[in-house]
Amino acid sequence: MRKLLKFLLIAVAAIALVAVAGITYVTQAMPDIPVPKDLRVEATPARVARGHYLANHVTVCMDCHSTRDWSKFSAPIEPGTLGKGGEVFDQAMNFPGRFVSKNLTPFNLGTWSDGQLYRAITSGIGKDGQPFFPVMPYPYYNKLTPEDVYSLIIYLRSLPSIESHPEASEADFPMNVIMHTIPEPAQPMALPAPTDPGYGAYMVNAAGCRECHTKMENGKAVGEPFAGGFEFQFPNGAIVRSANITPDKETGIGSWDRATFIRKFRQFADSSYVPTAVDWKAGDFQTVMPWTMYGGMTEQDLGAIYDYLHALKPVVNKVEHWQPAAAK
Repeated sequence: MRKLLKFLLIAVAAIALVAVAGITYVTQAMPDIPVPKDLRVEATPARVARGHYLANHVTVCMDCHSTRDWSKFSAPIEPGTLGKGGEVFDQAMNFPGRFVSKNLTPFNLGTWSDGQLYRAITSGIGKDGQPFFPVMPYPYYNKLTPEDVYSLIIYLRSLPSIESHPEASEADFPMNVIMHTIPEPAQPMALPAPTDPGYGAYMVNAAGCRECHTKMENGKAVGEPFAGGFEFQFPNGAIVRSANITPDKETGIGSWDRATFIRKFRQFADSSYVPTAVDWKAGDFQTVMPWTMYGGMTEQDLGAIYDYLHALKPVVNKVEHWQPAAAK
């Protein structure tokens, strides 16, 4: 009996040692993605303009890396906060940890090389070699054409420098280990011509539509892609869920024509817009969808996204979009 107990203790100790060694290896040796050391991106007006368009209206980097005014519908960005960081995504919002967006202005990025920024955008790895949690949708940016990444780099360098010191992010176990296995080397796509059917796929990927319109739990997809249901919880307990954007006619956007889809976005281009479907005031129905940012997309790009979404398989999934705090 004693021999058996001794054997079991040794076995448990051995397993624990292997587990510790494995975790140590993963957290110390991964992700092993080098910085493109010779990358030097030339600043041009065209790149600043393209980067501005992407960061504010397509990839919407500025959405999570600025301060949003939640007293207004869709919480547009507060003037003077562009890129300062500090947005929090934590356990209350069903994230496996507390993740805080970084300062993207030259105050923080001034010491980063172009190669370090390229790796951060496409592979989700910081200057210190540590991985980001993919609330920053770098698995999608991973496929951006290099020229679009270059434009984002130059645009970020053109922002007014804002002094801010967001707190460090901290993942819960085991996500703090898993995160090290997520980053991948850049796998850039060529930018299709606007007339190419692949252009819509490129824009949907760049905009990260799938990320927020797929039900997730602890950072993992548990619902059908694009069928909605991702939950965002507000501090007061209210919950908003993302819409089904598959072409199902009853529960998705299958009954929308192209013009309706484009008009839905373009009406939000002015941040003073107040929805007429509800008597909205601060505290009523709210959304995390940055309509005022996506509303600045060109009609060509919105139309390409519509075409892509309408080519998807329709998924029946009726989503209760808004759950007031009182009804929880």
